[in-house]
Amino acid sequence: MMRALFAGVSGLRNHQTRMDVIGNNIANVNTVGFKGSRVTFKEAFFQVLRSASRGQGELGGLNPMEIGAGMNIGTIDTLFTQGSLETTGQPLDLAIQGQALFVLGNGQSHLYTRAGNFQLDADGKLVAPASGYIVQGILADSLGTLSTTAAVGDLQIQLGQRSPPQQTSQATLVGNLNSAAAVGDAHSMGITVYESSGATHQLRLLFTNTGPGAWSWTAQLDGTAVPSTTPGAVTFNADGTLASFTYPDGAASLTLTVAGGASFQVSIDAGTVGGMNGLAGFANPSNAVVSSQDGYQAGDLQNIAVDSRGVITGYFSNGESRSLAQIALANFGNPGGLVRQGDNLYLESPNSGAAVIGFAGGTNSSTLTPGALESSNVDISQEFIDMIIAQRGFQANARVITTADEMLNDLVNLRRM
Repeated sequence: MMRALFAGVSGLRNHQTRMDVIGNNIANVNTVGFKGSRVTFKEAFFQVLRSASRGQGELGGLNPMEIGAGMNIGTIDTLFTQGSLETTGQPLDLAIQGQALFVLGNGQSHLYTRAGNFQLDADGKLVAPASGYIVQGILADSLGTLSTTAAVGDLQIQLGQRSPPQQTSQATLVGNLNSAAAVGDAHSMGITVYESSGATHQLRLLFTNTGPGAWSWTAQLDGTAVPSTTPGAVTFNADGTLASFTYPDGAASLTLTVAGGASFQVSIDAGTVGGMNGLAGFANPSNAVVSSQDGYQAGDLQNIAVDSRGVITGYFSNGESRSLAQIALANFGNPGGLVRQGDNLYLESPNSGAAVIGFAGGTNSSTLTPGALESSNVDISQEFIDMIIAQRGFQANARVITTADEMLNDLVNLRRM
């Protein structure tokens, strides 16, 4: 009877532990990136009343006689199943699809989380707001190049950074120059170009018809003619396709000189010889234009966005964009072996294995969904079922204790009977 009491007590105690875990799961049903837990039981030690024996002679063998002494907690497992994704529209909210975790740093060690509700602090550091720990990754160089061999460290976006200006080096022409134009007819086109400092200048190209399917051209910069001895020329085949395009003085490009004596070279892309993807010469009114050029002024960082590979891209006021950083992800051989630290954080343990740091879409098979968060993976209906089971188990063990107590009471009162 004493064994029954002890077994019932162990059942009460351990079913209460199971209820504690279920209660924690239900409490975190709306916690971002939360991973639920489960409890499994195991049999406690037992008492051997008779050992097993081998058969002898005419007698068969005997099985052992054992009485169990209750139960214990076997495991409390963290279940790293995928939670559903909830769209938030916030550019720095990130949800992981796969088994990876975000890597956070506190200046001394790395911690790991599935909660991707990140923010930029006043210094431009990408942080987990619940703890203030800094998201880890790699930074791009000044040209926006990312190297996966770079050291992983704190991600800090320079909020006041600027995109440097780019000097115009190429201009593209498209459209028609009228093959039926009279000799001497002119057509002009212009565009804004940039020198290395980002200063703007107005480039104008003037085309003059010199005969059927033939035009000469000169250039002006800010209303002043670009010096040349002989003009450039463009000719067209009978079918209107481009036959040739040459620069003034037979140069390889157009040399533009600005006030102060600085000069820069601009290549003119008139299209493919034999094609009509640039200039063409049909018997239609002239409408050719300078469609684009590759220069721009300096720009200020205005906005950032994160893609599915965790690459943070900066968008500047001059229309340019470039990669600024990439968020790192960690994988573990046994994520269930991670140690919970609160605040949705985990620590590496001897049984989790070492963190394997990689990047989404490359060295890590997981992907990121920007503008979304991973919900808790707790199944509330399953938790309610488990709660009922735990409650019934607790009640049954309480009944064992009550019954054993009544039997002990009857035993104590035998002398009075």
